[in-house]
Amino acid sequence: MRPAEISSLLALELRLDMRQRHALGGLLLYVVSAVYVCYLAVQKLVDVPVWNALFWIILLFAAFNALSRSFMREDGGRQLYLYTLVDPRSVILARTLYNALVMVVLSFLSLGFYILFLGGDALAKAEVGQFLLVTLLGGVGFAAVLTLISALAARAGNGLGLMAILGFPVVLPMLLTLMRASRNAIDGLPWEMNDKYVLWLLAIDALTVALAWLLYPYLWRD
Repeated sequence: MRPAEISSLLALELRLDMRQRHALGGLLLYVVSAVYVCYLAVQKLVDVPVWNALFWIILLFAAFNALSRSFMREDGGRQLYLYTLVDPRSVILARTLYNALVMVVLSFLSLGFYILFLGGDALAKAEVGQFLLVTLLGGVGFAAVLTLISALAARAGNGLGLMAILGFPVVLPMLLTLMRASRNAIDGLPWEMNDKYVLWLLAIDALTVALAWLLYPYLWRD
């Protein structure tokens, strides 16, 4: 792992996205459209479990839509070129970090639009700090897991289909933990009732990044 390489790769990812602003605009449009369709269906949600579950389902599909392109936009020539320039661990760590930043921004934008359209009555008694922390960890967790899955799917040559098949079973335990932690925060439970779920989310994120760091050089070399 080389910090200079990681910073250069982060700058490269940002430049590529700035050249393809339509992709970022498409992600935002996807989130707004999904929230608006939910608004047309239910108008206003006051039932806390439904409000909470629907938010995470929207965010999950937004994450799949956003992160499926991580390794799909590269052809074999560009991959070979990067192979000659940088360490593979720098590539996977830079991609994970960049995707985490994208997902954090997308998560809070999604939350803002969700409250705007469907109302924030469910948060009336919530521990807002805890809920925002869980939202942050959820965005980072989705990025860490789906970046690794995207790398596996891209190397297997069947990107989107394989990513969906591999991604949902892996993401499901994290999704259930996020729903439970955010529900506790919405119900206003003290930190002592929620810290084990937050620690579990941190452990999943750390384990996923460690697996990516260990496994990606072998995928790269294949």
